[in-house]
Amino acid sequence: MKLLVVDDEALARQRLRALLDGLGTAYEVVGEAENGEQAVALCREQPVDLVFMDIHMPGMDGLEAAAQISCQQPPPAVIFTTAYSEHALDAFEVHAVDYLLKPIRKEKLEAALQKATRLTRPLSRVDEPQEAWLTSRYRGGMQRIALSDVYYFRADSKYVMVRHKGGESLLEDSLVSLEKRFPDRLLRIHRSVLVRRSILSGLEKTLDGGVQVVFADIDDRLDISRRHVPAVRRLLKES
Repeated sequence: MKLLVVDDEALARQRLRALLDGLGTAYEVVGEAENGEQAVALCREQPVDLVFMDIHMPGMDGLEAAAQISCQQPPPAVIFTTAYSEHALDAFEVHAVDYLLKPIRKEKLEAALQKATRLTRPLSRVDEPQEAWLTSRYRGGMQRIALSDVYYFRADSKYVMVRHKGGESLLEDSLVSLEKRFPDRLLRIHRSVLVRRSILSGLEKTLDGGVQVVFADIDDRLDISRRHVPAVRRLLKES
């Protein structure tokens, strides 16, 4: 796994690099950066699988750098390293794998690296798409939901309800933003509903002449707007 260490303090970079060097040959530090601009540039110039990113840095901070890095294809994973805990929710909003508080302990570092290895694409199969994540906030906490666990999204007042393998959660994203973010993985079947394309199993007619989608492993049935029925039928035929 190719790693990039980003911190505006040289001693902090040196200490983290020493910890990583002590974990064996599976991890290779391919570069260092002292601010967000350098980090973004280095990720564009060479293959990087994982970035250890400080948050408080002069110029472009770690959160902005992580947001820009996440737009790359494929994006490297990000683990934030900081002395301040108040940015934890912001860190996960930009889909960070983990959040380590300084001084970083070896056992915490190892756990974060193992988590990153599980969540990012297998290095031996770089053709596979990287997992995408959604963030749901509740009661002051936060839940991360893998897009591959989602069945559908439904607009609910000012929020969007996501039905997933773990149950139901509320998102602050809009259906429009989700549709733009995942155009190849989501399909609109109603003005208030998006479904994950690969989870659709079939169609059913209702007693009143309407049409509903059927899912592979849940009993939920969702109405399809008449204008969207042809697109759903095409998708099912192609799959």
